[in-house]
Amino acid sequence: MTVKLTRRAALQGMLAGTAAMTTMRAFPAWAQAPGGTLTVGLTYEIDTMNVYSTGFLGDAQAAVVEGLLAPGSDAKYVPVLALEVPTIENGGIVVAEDGKTMQITYKLRDGVKWHDGEPFTAADVKYTWEAVKDPAFIAESKDGTEEVESIETPDDLTVIVNYNTILPTFASTLFTFGIMPAHLLKGTDLNTSSYNETPVGTGPFKVTEFVRGQYVVTERFDGYWAKAENGDALPFLDSIVFKMIPDTNTLITQLKSGEVNMVVSTPYSQASQVEGIDGITLIKGPLLSWQHLDFNFKRPSLADLQVRKAIAAAIDRTVLSKAQGGYPEPISSPVVPVFDFYDPATPVIAYDPAAANKLLDDAGYVPGGDGVRAKGDERLSYAFMVQSGRADDELAQQVIIAQLKAVGIEVTANNQTGVAYREARYNGGYDLIYGRWITSADPVYSVFWGTGGANNGQSYSNPTLDAAFTTFENTLDPAVRKQAASEFQKILADDLPTISLTTNVALIAVTDKLKNFVPNPTNMTNFVHTADWYMA
Repeated sequence: MTVKLTRRAALQGMLAGTAAMTTMRAFPAWAQAPGGTLTVGLTYEIDTMNVYSTGFLGDAQAAVVEGLLAPGSDAKYVPVLALEVPTIENGGIVVAEDGKTMQITYKLRDGVKWHDGEPFTAADVKYTWEAVKDPAFIAESKDGTEEVESIETPDDLTVIVNYNTILPTFASTLFTFGIMPAHLLKGTDLNTSSYNETPVGTGPFKVTEFVRGQYVVTERFDGYWAKAENGDALPFLDSIVFKMIPDTNTLITQLKSGEVNMVVSTPYSQASQVEGIDGITLIKGPLLSWQHLDFNFKRPSLADLQVRKAIAAAIDRTVLSKAQGGYPEPISSPVVPVFDFYDPATPVIAYDPAAANKLLDDAGYVPGGDGVRAKGDERLSYAFMVQSGRADDELAQQVIIAQLKAVGIEVTANNQTGVAYREARYNGGYDLIYGRWITSADPVYSVFWGTGGANNGQSYSNPTLDAAFTTFENTLDPAVRKQAASEFQKILADDLPTISLTTNVALIAVTDKLKNFVPNPTNMTNFVHTADWYMA
């Protein structure tokens, strides 16, 4: 059975029309019985359990480590360790008179305990900023750290964050991903700490075992701060086990056999198989995510705009969509249409093989005896990487290889698994790379294509684009942000460091026994609110 959750339905309040925490507590109290283990199949190998170091989505981490805020099912932020979401209206955000800086005050929940029983305090929030900002710490991203000038902690339950700029995306960075325990980590080397395998958090589940490349076992934290509406202790589940199964064929086999009973990234090509499994429901929901093809600018021919335009003209997005069951939809911008600042007027290079051939002819790339174009010593022959085992990506890769061959460009699959793929992606160990990005409810796009951006493994730099990103990411004025967003979408379309190809949807296979589960469309993953889940 497939349950379809449209983007509109999900982002206006999935199933119950409210935020995730409220939605999950809408079931009858008598039905919420404690106990049970949920076994989740992940399509990647977890590199680290430190949410600030991982190069993948923090699925397992989100059940263990909590932030001050978190996005709900409607992609709006709700308070977690903080008592409320700071706004100008409630006095949590104060903008300086000159309009150039701001101050955010968080009031923290009282009575929150770390998994080792120690109290959570403002000192932990300040430490998290200091630790992530530290140049010695190797983080996947340090977004939100440099913009903080200082942090004051007048008491254990108050955090005053002084920003050196206006940061409208404050909720999507630093303190939302997770807070780390100062009493355990201060003065230690966070790069080599055991925290990276068995993090101590404040979340509903605690890590009891991490076997690299195989699984993570999390168990109920009996001292969890939140309670159900009727006063029952949370969480309800005994355990959530995360199994790492990069090969999607193996993943579906284990779903059929019952070895796993939840898959949050079901391959499009295998959806029909999942729909026939007894006791499993396939939920179709939205994602703030898109598929893209990126270029390594260290290759001279890929630094040539004419070549990039030719590649764009050679790719038929409609074929990519059809090959994947019609689930992903063609897109012209990395800003998915759900956002107000999406610009439908963003230009797109249409599928046109004749135009692609002319672009390459005009640029001086001549077909050789083997049909592959070249100019001097630079052959248009590229190593093309996707993540091994991801059936959808490998299928899309084959479609793109065939389409590029038709215009004289030779592309060879050079796929990598898990950590190797991550390292290649961040270090530019590819010529072409196809994959997916997923953003927060308040995205920061400079991390992908800004000069020196944390996810910019392409060695791409464009000062005009950087300026548009700076404007977008440093004002609270919606009109100014929307204009800057239109500018950066046009620059990306014109200069083509990336080709935005299709949107994504979530195909979540889950046991019928799991109740109170509501999909989350953001990069905080489906496991950011797990306390109320229970097995019928």
